[in-house]
Amino acid sequence: MSPPTVVLVHGAFADATGWIGVVAELRSSGIPVIAPPNPLRGLLSDAAHLASVLTQVEGPAVLVGHAYGGALITVAGAAENVVGLVYVAAYIPHEGESLGRLQGGFPDPPVAGSLKEWTYPLHDGAQAVEVTIEEAAFPSVFAADVAEEVAGALAATQRPLAAAAFTETVAVAAWRTKPSWALVAGADRTIGPEVQRFGAARAGAVVVELPGASHAVALSEPTRVADLIRAAVRATS
Repeated sequence: MSPPTVVLVHGAFADATGWIGVVAELRSSGIPVIAPPNPLRGLLSDAAHLASVLTQVEGPAVLVGHAYGGALITVAGAAENVVGLVYVAAYIPHEGESLGRLQGGFPDPPVAGSLKEWTYPLHDGAQAVEVTIEEAAFPSVFAADVAEEVAGALAATQRPLAAAAFTETVAVAAWRTKPSWALVAGADRTIGPEVQRFGAARAGAVVVELPGASHAVALSEPTRVADLIRAAVRATS
C-alpha cells in the first residue's frame, strides 16, 4: 500500500518554503508530500481553503500544522480522508475556543511585544487589521536557532496574519477522533512551550520535545520534525 500523503501547513509570518528541509527528508523516505499556501486571512476561511485542498488529495492524508497552522488542521482534519494530525510548535485548540482565549490562559510570549499592525482593504471597502513581527525582533523571537542571514531573510519576507485569526472560534476539533502527534519547541518565544504542552496533553497526542528549539524548528531541525511525521505515517498506513 502507498503511504498517506503528507500535507504540510505553514503558520503566520512565514510561507511554505519553511518546510523545505522537511519536504526533502520525507521525499527521501518515499513519502508523498505537498505544502500548499496558507492564506492567513482568518481561521474560518483558512480552514475552508485547506479543506478544499484535501478534497483534491487522492487517498488518505496526514495533516501537519506549524504554529497557527495547528488550528487549521484541527478544523480541516475532520475530513474523511485525514488519518492523522501532527502538530509542530503549534496551537491545538478545542471546539468553541479561539486562539485568543487559548493563549489568554498563559503568560504572553515575547513575540507579543514585537507585533506591528498594518491595515488592508476588505471586499466591501472596510479596513481590517493584520500583524507582522518587527523586523529587528524577528530573529530572536521566531528563529533564534537559525543562521543569522537566513533569519534576516525570513524577517524581510514574512507574511502577515489577519487579526481575525485570533478571535474566530474552532467549530470542530479533529483530534477528538483522529490520532495525533506533537512536537514541542522548548525554546519557542512565539508560542510558549507551556501552551504547546497543554494542547498536546488535552489532545492525548504522542509528544516529542526539543528543549533548545525555536519557533522555526522545521527549518532548524528538519530531520527531527520529519522523524515525528514518519512515525505518524507508519502508524496510519
